[in-house]
Amino acid sequence: MSETTIETPTKKKKSGGRPSTLRLLLNNTLATAGLVVLAFVFVVALAAPLLPLVNPDVTEPANRLQPLFADGHLLGTDALGRDILSRLIWGTRVSLAVGVSATLIAAFIGSLIGLVAGYAGGRTDNLLMRGIDMIMAFPYILLALAIVAALGPGLLNALYAIAVVNIPFFARNIRGITVGLSRREFVDAARLSGKSNASILFGEILPNVLPVIIITMSTTIGWMILETAGLSFLGLGAQPPQADLGSMLGDGRKILFTAPHVSIIPGVMIFILVMSINLLGDGVRDVLDPRLKSGALARPVMRTAVMRDQVPDIAPQEDATLDMQGLKTEFHVGSDVYKAVGGVDLKVRQGECLGLVGESGSGKSVTAMSIMGLVPTPPGRIVGGAALLEGEDLFSKSDEEIRLLRGLAVSHVFQDPLSTLHPLFTIGDQLVEAIRAHQVISHKDAMARAEELLKTVRIPNPAERLKVYPHELSGGMRQRVCIAMALANDVKLIIADEPTTALDVTVQAQVLSLLNKLRQERNVGILFITHDFGVVSTMCDRIAVMYGGKIVETGTTEEILSSPAHPYTEKLIACVPVLGEPDRRLDAIEGRPPVVNALPDGCAFAERCPYAKDDCRKGDLALTDLGEGRTVRCLYPVSGDKAKQGECDV
Repeated sequence: MSETTIETPTKKKKSGGRPSTLRLLLNNTLATAGLVVLAFVFVVALAAPLLPLVNPDVTEPANRLQPLFADGHLLGTDALGRDILSRLIWGTRVSLAVGVSATLIAAFIGSLIGLVAGYAGGRTDNLLMRGIDMIMAFPYILLALAIVAALGPGLLNALYAIAVVNIPFFARNIRGITVGLSRREFVDAARLSGKSNASILFGEILPNVLPVIIITMSTTIGWMILETAGLSFLGLGAQPPQADLGSMLGDGRKILFTAPHVSIIPGVMIFILVMSINLLGDGVRDVLDPRLKSGALARPVMRTAVMRDQVPDIAPQEDATLDMQGLKTEFHVGSDVYKAVGGVDLKVRQGECLGLVGESGSGKSVTAMSIMGLVPTPPGRIVGGAALLEGEDLFSKSDEEIRLLRGLAVSHVFQDPLSTLHPLFTIGDQLVEAIRAHQVISHKDAMARAEELLKTVRIPNPAERLKVYPHELSGGMRQRVCIAMALANDVKLIIADEPTTALDVTVQAQVLSLLNKLRQERNVGILFITHDFGVVSTMCDRIAVMYGGKIVETGTTEEILSSPAHPYTEKLIACVPVLGEPDRRLDAIEGRPPVVNALPDGCAFAERCPYAKDDCRKGDLALTDLGEGRTVRCLYPVSGDKAKQGECDV
């Protein structure tokens, strides 16, 4: 019998989708233009000894003040007959060398002072920074003139002067960042590991400060070139016959009206050089900001981009406050497309609490943020589906209409109230702002309304609490303030994104009881996102289970908890401890959730499912109606009894 070998096709290793630093920089049109211009200028300046140029210092009085495009002199000649093109290229070379050298010197000395002062603190900090303050007490250009006057005119002395006057700029910036970093936990951990101060300073803090140093240098070189040109213009920098851009500009000022090209040409070169450096510096700043490494160098817009191929025809339902059908939200990062939400159907009725559960990364928060367009663009975009708020498609509304609905018809309560509340404004100011954003009301009446809201969420002594800042309240009190802000107007839907995760059990129970009571009194729909099935059983009327960007099961809370139909739901519930059953085995779900930029065919849970068959890994599975509002996305749904006994047909 001959053996047949079946070769399994190997999958090509997928290249990382996150764009490289260079690609990010090239995505910025202005920064790319600056890079191209600056690179050209650098190449020409560095190649000056190799180019067929005449000696820039040779004078020819007979050929003085030749115009542009003169024979043998492309850019003409100056008052002494020297070739302007040759002097321009050699002068640019000198100006670039001085500007870069002065920047490196100022960056090294200033950053070192800032690092030591910020980390050491105390007397060392006072001594170093008072010296920096003394330098800054003088206008920097006058100080540079004084240094050059003391050392004597010359390009090298001008370099020293420009470097010295810019040291405080680096020192103060780096010192401020170092002070904050030196109090961070990772520095304390380094101290506990036995590292020396020098090792901590240069091994732990410096890498975190280095991007700021590079950004500061990229935006400072242009100023250095301008300052050097200014000193040379006054005759204190480059000395004859040596040329730099400043001295060329100074030579041409005397004949500005008779031969304007002599001074205009170096002036234009200074403009081009500084502008290209500044444009490139802005691009470098954006590239080194990790928050902008999303595939584009643009700041997030005020609303998620809606790029639907077609608007779905959805008939509004009278009993639904929120009716979401086929929602698809993607993140485009480089060449990868992350399908964070791959067609979600949800319905929240008036006065109902719908619990949205699932592992981290399943798409719960992205689904909730897509409703009011809070997913940042770039890289996020809504590519399909619709979200109807009382029958009106939110994705078809204008940006201004969405802005008016935020906080008025739909409110959010986020997980971390300390990050949600503004640290520099009092609680009263923030509540008043939330009220007056949608109501024409006086400040006095708004403050009275804010006090009523604090009473509603059971904050004691509300009149005094209005005057405090967020950091002066406990975590539970801050979350109550966030709930009060959500209720500031006549909202129809509250989206609560894990609002009790950061709270202790006692405060958590109080917040849940408060939310439950408020929705019953005000008949408000709540979309409640959580990982905690104990919270779900207390708070929610219905449950939607999410996995891999899709809803895999829906039903009433009692049905889901007592008889889960999807294997994933069964596994989630099996992870929850039960009071009175100390011997109950808690098994973690084997494997990991799929990455949403490479979702498998068929059921996304098949690789982790103990009941999966071959046909589970084929096609696109749809939600199956099990009757009376119960749905499941599974070809072989389990029953509660079978799941408990392990008798599911495999």
